[in-house]
Amino acid sequence: MDKRTDTMPKQVEVRMHESHLEPIDTPDKPVCGSICQKMCKNLLLTLTVLGVILGAVSGMLLRYISPLPPDVIMVIAFPGDILMRMLKMLILPLIISSLITGLAGLDAKSSGRLGTRAMVYYMSTTVIAAVLGVILVLAIHPGNPKLKEKLGKGAQNDEVSSLDAFFDLIRNLFPENLVQACFQQIQTVTKKVEVQPDEKEVNGTMEDFLLNTTLPTPEPQYIVKKTLQFKSGMNVLGLIGFFIAFGICMGKMGEKARLMLDFFNILNEIVMRLVIMIMWYSPFGIACLICGKIISIKDLETVARQLGMYMVTVIVGLIIHGAIFLPLIYFVIVRKNPFTFFMGIFQAWITALGTASSAGTLPVTFRCLEENLGIDKRVTRFVLPVGATINMDGTALYEAVAAIFIAQMNGIVLDAGQIVTVSLTATLASVGAASIPSAGLVTMLLILTAVGLPTQDISLLVAVDWLLDRFRTSVNVVGDSYGAGIVYHLSKAELDTLDAQLGRSDDIEMTKTQSYYDDLKNHHENNSNQCVYAAHNSVVVDECKVTLGTNGSTAEYTLVEEEPWKRE
Repeated sequence: MDKRTDTMPKQVEVRMHESHLEPIDTPDKPVCGSICQKMCKNLLLTLTVLGVILGAVSGMLLRYISPLPPDVIMVIAFPGDILMRMLKMLILPLIISSLITGLAGLDAKSSGRLGTRAMVYYMSTTVIAAVLGVILVLAIHPGNPKLKEKLGKGAQNDEVSSLDAFFDLIRNLFPENLVQACFQQIQTVTKKVEVQPDEKEVNGTMEDFLLNTTLPTPEPQYIVKKTLQFKSGMNVLGLIGFFIAFGICMGKMGEKARLMLDFFNILNEIVMRLVIMIMWYSPFGIACLICGKIISIKDLETVARQLGMYMVTVIVGLIIHGAIFLPLIYFVIVRKNPFTFFMGIFQAWITALGTASSAGTLPVTFRCLEENLGIDKRVTRFVLPVGATINMDGTALYEAVAAIFIAQMNGIVLDAGQIVTVSLTATLASVGAASIPSAGLVTMLLILTAVGLPTQDISLLVAVDWLLDRFRTSVNVVGDSYGAGIVYHLSKAELDTLDAQLGRSDDIEMTKTQSYYDDLKNHHENNSNQCVYAAHNSVVVDECKVTLGTNGSTAEYTLVEEEPWKRE
């Protein structure tokens, strides 16, 4: 018979009958009902937005009441402090579990390409943010020497060396004690030590003493000594570096590390469930956090008038970078609607706006990208922890604006070389900034020292840093999220190929196991119909089954009876 007759599809007769069912007219839902349905569907997001608005409005209203006692302000801000503590509590287990589980699912080549793409994106967007800040501050020119007279003189800050800061960054990348890195990081501290006079100078001759009686006492001389000290705060960079290496090595071990991988997968699942519980508390905590901060600011109206143009420059730059440049980069590379992507991470953005911490928002960002947008967990678990530590677009823009603003306020005109230095230093300093609130003020010392600007003027900007810190942190989180989407798009084909290879290897293992099981079955049918046990009483087993030993060895077998015992 021809092969075509075997493969020809069978003809099936389909008879259509007239239906007596009438179509059901679905009434159009009212607009209000549709809006309410969407709000209920996104109840957590709605409550978070209302919490931000309620906290800001209540804080502004309470400022017009007679000055509140410090204890009352502390009570108002207390729920917000609890929220920050809970979010920071989850940072360590989340970073550990996410990095290990993400990298263990990749081979060394894939993880290297993933990291390269992420680093190129991070450095590119950070440079763009710093250059944008320089252009805006030069165009708007918010600084004025008359403003310095109104603000007064700032407090003196310790000198910071760029070389010391760079070495501290490298030292923290390689912590000597992994447990200590969970709560401390190393820092170079400079101290002025008085130089003791030489013994020969003290024991001078009487003649010299009589000659020098009329001369003034020489001023004490000091030398600068540098020491390494540990300061409180999680060494996020060192932990990330160690667990990246840990995850890559564990991924190379294959099935030997399966038990360890299952442990960290379960740990990650537990942490994410805790995140969901905390997120339902976050609207109330964010409202209290913002309200307490607004109430505690002294002379808010005066500061807003004096530093208004400086705040406008920073906020306009952050809006341009976060709402135009980052979505444009995403659209050019991914060719998808960036604003649809932004709606998926809106919960993370509003949380960053309230908490002012990229690391604290990290659990929420994970959930938004993985559940709302369907980003591969291997990408998010590797890209987001690294991005929350080194990708600081908002911080780079803020530091560039602040440095040139201080120069304008002191009447100092920066040349082209100094402006380029500000841009590069702002980029590098933002990479070294820890993902904790107000870290930008610390790294500002590096930029001002690099171009020779007065460091004491940094304290003049502290009054408005609480607000700008929230805006730049939200831009940092948006940049991390867009970066995860871009890296996922560029790596999707590679990840699919890796999944296919893993699937084929699993099929091969299944085939080998099935073939081996068939051989055992044939062996059982041919050789194990009768089994005689020479025990205390001789027993004959009619039928028995040959199975694989519990230790997985191919050389040992276990005889298991299937029929009742029969005595002779």
